[in-house]
Amino acid sequence: MTSNPYLHVDSVWKSFDNHSVLRGISLEVLPHTATVLIGASGSGKSTLLRCINGLETVDAGSITIDGDLDVTAFNTDLDAVRRRVGIVFQSFNLFPHMKVIENIILGPTKVLKKSKAEATSFGLELLARFGLESKSEDYPDRLSGGQAQRVAIVRALAMKPEIMLFDEITSALDPMLVGEVLDAVRELRTGGLTIVMATHEMNFAREIADNVCFLKDGIVWEQGNPGALFSNASRPETQAFLSRVG
Repeated sequence: MTSNPYLHVDSVWKSFDNHSVLRGISLEVLPHTATVLIGASGSGKSTLLRCINGLETVDAGSITIDGDLDVTAFNTDLDAVRRRVGIVFQSFNLFPHMKVIENIILGPTKVLKKSKAEATSFGLELLARFGLESKSEDYPDRLSGGQAQRVAIVRALAMKPEIMLFDEITSALDPMLVGEVLDAVRELRTGGLTIVMATHEMNFAREIADNVCFLKDGIVWEQGNPGALFSNASRPETQAFLSRVG
């Protein structure tokens, strides 16, 4: 495995209304690995993911993609960032007035300038891959929560990103539907896609992560491989968090 990080977060600070949410956070993600962010609500996980995707600007520090794309530069082409960095949120954010396939091809046709036929063909291929081929002509209100979240994943994948960010994508789902969404992420992990994922699903983190980062108060307090961190965390703050979430 190459030692050059695909994602480099260096001393990033971010505040909202004089409240520091990220406080000098640094993180490296190697290509074709999965990094899982854990920590209590308000620890900075979601804000960090939004900064990586360019949805939030940073107050200080830098975020670099593949050594050549500075997400935090004042003149950054955010379309270029989002062509390479996909993100899926806990709320599905599907356009309710558009059919599933229309949701999926919107980005490829508008941003990547793909033809409708090419975008549709690839979109249908992705839907079939995730067991959703029969839903292409449905509107989002006809989908279960698990189906809607998988469509949101397919929509992000339709842009052919190099890295995927997942922000608590199961937290709004009925527990019975969590498994099908995690199966979709598991398939992407097996396929070698670079992933950064914030989750409260500790068993899933143990399974897929190459690196687990425990965030508290906008700082990476501790990180390591899941075997070491979950069984032998060195910081009492990490131990206390893990004892609460099991």
